[in-house]
Amino acid sequence: MDGNQTRARRLSRAVVYAVVVAVPLALLALLVRTNFGPLVHLDERVIIAATDFTRSHPGFRSLAETWELISQPWVVYAVLGVPACLVAWFALHLRTRALWALATMITGWVVAVALKLLVQRARPAIDDPFAAHAGYSFPSGHATNNAIVVTTVVLLLWPVLSATARWVVPILGALWVLLTSADRLFMGAHFLSDVVAGVLLGCGLAMASYAGYVGWSPSPTTPSKESADDDAHQVA
Repeated sequence: MDGNQTRARRLSRAVVYAVVVAVPLALLALLVRTNFGPLVHLDERVIIAATDFTRSHPGFRSLAETWELISQPWVVYAVLGVPACLVAWFALHLRTRALWALATMITGWVVAVALKLLVQRARPAIDDPFAAHAGYSFPSGHATNNAIVVTTVVLLLWPVLSATARWVVPILGALWVLLTSADRLFMGAHFLSDVVAGVLLGCGLAMASYAGYVGWSPSPTTPSKESADDDAHQVA
């Protein structure tokens, strides 16, 4: 397969992944933007139940507040995202993967901010709020950025993970994202649809970006060992 065919295959794959993510995300954003009744009622029921539980369990509230701090987007980027890129670049010599990962995470952050400004959904209004949460609500920044960092780091390090780690690491990553998403509800910071959109955007953008990256080489005539490893791990 020549370079043009390979490039077309990568781009086609990326477009398919992007469309699969963009369609439900756009539909959800439209329902939120137009205050679709059933979705609004579901969001309100869930946020009331979640915050009532937190309010009635002081010990759980302390855990939720702690998780809110450690799962802040800038913390996750500083502790996990950027260090993983540095390790991939300097220690593992996966330089094109490191560049891809960094570009993907930056893009995810920007897209999430742009979507917030587009939808302009107000934060949940709850009685006796636990903390002041600034900015718009859809999608959840915590959910989006944790999802994109975790997904991107797993894909970044995939070639060097052992067979066991390829089971353990994704499971731990999924648990981290789920706990972060649940925390946003229990802290009254976001509606259920906000965190669903965040996870969909974060994971979906990372997968679409990876689908377009896999098989790419900075030297079309002399593929690097890294590119060969990437080819062996292409997503379907």
